[in-house]
Order: sequence, then structure tokens, then C-alpha cells
Amino acid sequence: MDTGTHLVMGIAIGGLTFVDPTVATSTATATAVIAGVIIGSQAPDIDTILKLRNNAVYIRHHRGITHSIPAVILWPILITIVLSLLIPDANVLHLWLWTFFAVALHVFVDIFNAYGTQALRPFSRKWVALGIINTFDPIIFGLHVIAIMIWAFGANPVLTMSILYSLLVLYYIIRIWLHSAVKQAVQNTIPDAQEIYLSPTRYFFQYRVAANSSTHHYVGRAYGRSITLLDKFLIEPLPMTPLFDKIIQDENCKSFLSFSPIYRFEERKMDGGLTEVRLIDLRYRSNNRYPFVAVAQLDEKLTIVNSYTGWIFSEEKLRSKLGENENGGGI
Repeated sequence: MDTGTHLVMGIAIGGLTFVDPTVATSTATATAVIAGVIIGSQAPDIDTILKLRNNAVYIRHHRGITHSIPAVILWPILITIVLSLLIPDANVLHLWLWTFFAVALHVFVDIFNAYGTQALRPFSRKWVALGIINTFDPIIFGLHVIAIMIWAFGANPVLTMSILYSLLVLYYIIRIWLHSAVKQAVQNTIPDAQEIYLSPTRYFFQYRVAANSSTHHYVGRAYGRSITLLDKFLIEPLPMTPLFDKIIQDENCKSFLSFSPIYRFEERKMDGGLTEVRLIDLRYRSNNRYPFVAVAQLDEKLTIVNSYTGWIFSEEKLRSKLGENENGGGI
């Protein structure tokens, strides 16, 4: 989920902690626990700082090790140690338990996005992405804000947050059912589809659709069970040539390939003897564009002179990003 949703989730969990008598009867413990769950609800996303280095590193590692099984264990321990030193009268066990709950819930809800997490590390580096909930879901965010406001106006926090999370469990069940129905509708539309990727949008019934058969990529939109196919591409593996040997070793392209399960490529000649190769993720079609790409430009000696990976919504923006690389900027 997005940072704002994780923040309101942390605050809401803070209200729910008063169901614990140890929290409800101790000011020190309540203070530490509320701080712990708010920090814990944000801690796994500390890897966002990797954006300061470059997009390639961020894409490859965001929601990776910081969302793994060891991290889910370590974050609560670290947060508990720090807060118990700052608030020595707090009950350490209950501080750890609630902080662990907040961290685990953060990772759990991220699994439901199309982006996903590497939550199974170190046992598997596979991205677990169910594609059921949008990264920002206005219903989830809105329900949290309403519940927090009701609490702020004096309502019982335990009752308020219990109702909130009961509604959210029901909401997730509905979204899981809808996802399954849409996936079946895609299968009916493309009978030979072997892989289907659904990316939910902010609109309840709308999904982006990408699918593979044995021979073609399909891209479309779903509104409920109504499927509209928009593009169809022949599946072409990356050629085994010296040029593409260089491409797959480039940091930006390597990050893209580690993240994207369904993509196509384009190759074209440019002025000055350059060859440009684009790797295009097919899951995020928007306004007739595929904004998530990796681009590499090579000279006649097959030296990569420019490369970039990330979200690009206009050709001008892409040229600007590649120009920053060319001029020595950090992308």
C-alpha cells in the first residue's frame, strides 16, 4: 500500500491496542505501544530511501529484504529496544507483540497489490503479488480516516477499530471474489491463456489485464466481467545476440527483468549510430501508453551510453531522463 494508507493503518492499530488490558491500564505502555505500531506500520518501507541512489536499485530492492521473513522478525525487536530505552516503564512483551502485529500486517497487505513483495525470502526470491487491491485504495484509506476521526471525537477506540477491521475483512473477501471472477472472464475471453496478470485500479470494478498464451501477449481492460482486449503482440524471446548480451547486463535493464513477469521489447536505430532497445512492461497500459519501461542506448561498439528504468508518461520525459544520464546525472 502507499505511505498514507500505512500511516492511517498504524494509527488505527493504535486504537485497537486498547483491547489489551496491559495497554489500557498503563500510560507508559500505551504511549510506547502506539508509537511502536505507528513506526512498525512504516518501517518496512524504509527502503524507499534507495530512490536517492537510482531507480534501478530501488526497483530491484523495494519491498525485497525489508519485507522478508527475517525483517518481519527483526523490525519489531529493533523498535522495541529503542522504545523501551526511551520509555523504560513500558511493558516490553506487549510492546513487542503489538509492534510485531503492525509490521506483519504491513507486509501482509502489500502482498495483495500488483507490485507485491518478496515476503518469502530467504526461502524464495519470487515476487508475491496477488493483484487484488490497488496500491492506493480510496475505500480502505477512507474507512481508516473516518474511523480515526470518530475516535478523535471521543468514541471507544476498541469498538471503533473492531468495526473498521470487520468491514475491511468483508471488503477483502469481496475483492478476492471479484478478482477471481474477472480472472475467469479473461480465461473465457482468451481460452488458451496460460498466465493472467490483473492490476486493480482505483475504481472498484476496473482492472488492467495482461495475459500470455503460448504464442501471444494480450493486453486489455476489465470492467467487472466485461473484458476488452486492446493490444496483441507476438511473443518474442530476447534474441541471443551480442547486443542483447550487453542489454541484460545493464543495471537498469537487469532490474526491470528481475521485476517484470510479462514484457515485450522494441529495437530501433537512432541518429549518430546508436541502437535503442526498450523493454516494455505490459501490465500497466494507461492512456494508450506503457509507462513502465527500461531503455538502453548502445553505440556501434555495443557500449551502453545511456540507460534508464522507471515510470515514463511522455517521450519528452524519457529523453530528459536519458539526457541526465548522458550528462553524468544519477538515474
